[in-house]
Amino acid sequence: MLYFLHRLRLRVIWSWAGCVEVWRNEHSFRSWVWANLVSAALAFALPLTGAERALILALGVLVMAFELINSAIERVVDDIGKDQRELAKQAKDAGSAGVAVAAIAAGIAWIVVLVW
Repeated sequence: MLYFLHRLRLRVIWSWAGCVEVWRNEHSFRSWVWANLVSAALAFALPLTGAERALILALGVLVMAFELINSAIERVVDDIGKDQRELAKQAKDAGSAGVAVAAIAAGIAWIVVLVW
């Protein structure tokens, strides 16, 4: 049990360090955090059901998770080399597309919740 708690503590430290680093160096991540704060405030201010709020909040968190993964992909690609390589471009573009798809899902959820 002590080993588990020690490893859990390390995972929390590493995860927090990753979030702090991305917050400091990625404008896109900071933008998504602020967008999610506004979205969460609206989700709690509007007369939504618990399930609707949960959907809105969870999708917002997923957008930020995808942005963190996209930032990781970009860093690995850039660490390998700064040369213009087609596969490197495709990897970065795919990571960015993942963020976009998650954001579209969150937008669709908002539309469905507000219209229906």
